[in-house]
Amino acid sequence: MTESYAIDVNNLSKKFGTKIAVDKLSLKIKKGEIFGFLGPNGSGKTTSIRMLCGLLTPDSGEGHALGYDIVTESRLIKQKIGYMTQRFGLYDDLTIKENLLFIGRIYQMSDLASRVKNTLDQLGLSSRQNQLASSLSGGWKQRLALAACMLHEPELLLLDEPTAGVDPKARRDFWEEIHLLAAQGVTFLVSTHYMDEAERCHQLGYICYGKLLATGTPKQLIENSTIHTWKASGEKLNDLALALQEQPGVEMITRFGTEIHIIGANEKQLTHTLEPYLNNPDYTLVPVKPLLEDVFIYLMKPDSNEVSA
Repeated sequence: MTESYAIDVNNLSKKFGTKIAVDKLSLKIKKGEIFGFLGPNGSGKTTSIRMLCGLLTPDSGEGHALGYDIVTESRLIKQKIGYMTQRFGLYDDLTIKENLLFIGRIYQMSDLASRVKNTLDQLGLSSRQNQLASSLSGGWKQRLALAACMLHEPELLLLDEPTAGVDPKARRDFWEEIHLLAAQGVTFLVSTHYMDEAERCHQLGYICYGKLLATGTPKQLIENSTIHTWKASGEKLNDLALALQEQPGVEMITRFGTEIHIIGANEKQLTHTLEPYLNNPDYTLVPVKPLLEDVFIYLMKPDSNEVSA
């Protein structure tokens, strides 16, 4: 375990009954890094995050979080992390300030008034500190939840789908706060289903069927993917999509409003299949670099190849 890594684990596995939730997870996350976990529901994201930070004991494997052994020193890790769940868990009938004071008293924090003031100022909540939590919009509730996580000045924050159901502007503002905190040295583990949020992470890990299938920066994941993408735009795209279904080389077709992406791993076969359609005046077909969403949807296929960066 080097000083530069907040997380350094090897071959972590966890079963619940006969179901393998996580299978031999190995990962290194640098301090001050925003690491995004992506994957379908039930893929093992939350279980992985909890093991990485000592909140859940692995059945096998080893590693460290913040310099502490995740198995034998989990109590020490818990003192230095903050955990924000998807569902708002604070008290609706208390104000923003009262919620933070209540949490601080439970944990017997020293210099509580100063901590609360600093947290309110840092996250832009001072002007709303006397507002009841029940009257807050989804975005402000998430900001309050983040403030509660930050009150004890943790070195590592776990955010489990933190912006689910929050409007786009509130999500953008929330991520601005995350990046400001990361610049101050706080490490983040974030699970999300939003591709625009994934692209805001420094590093990404895609987990499916309990296995970590891909890791790297968003750019690396796109460049190292084995898929090839053609973009079609124009009229009668639905007819084109139907005609290409089950054709050689066409493994996936995804729709983006007035465009469709046609994706396959065999570039030569895919190009050969599309050649008869290239001169059709109803639409334009051009090869393009795959989107991050193309890569992740392809990885969800049970027979997709493993990709890593």
